[in-house]
Amino acid sequence: MIIERFSQTVINSGIFRLYIATGFFATLIFFTINAELFTPTEMLLGIILVTIVLKGISNMMLSLIISLFSLDNKRNEFDFKYNKEKIQVMLDELSVKDIIDTNEKNLKKVK
Repeated sequence: MIIERFSQTVINSGIFRLYIATGFFATLIFFTINAELFTPTEMLLGIILVTIVLKGISNMMLSLIISLFSLDNKRNEFDFKYNKEKIQVMLDELSVKDIIDTNEKNLKKVK
């Protein structure tokens, strides 16, 4: 769930789309400037292949980011919250017992 949310945030941020679009337009400009060296078919194939390669690289970057994402901090934070709640419940039970004992003592004194 944490990794899903993280990867969706990265994908929705648009950084990979920006990376691919930048590469696409850089390739387009390269082929436009060097138009006398390449035929139109070579230009189209070059632009398409570079875009596909950049998409593959961006997917590999995303998978690398996800695989290197450490869950140890999240696990420690979750354990801390769980233990904190557990301790709080035990303290609440102890305070309730203490109040009950105090009330019983007061009732015995009254009798």
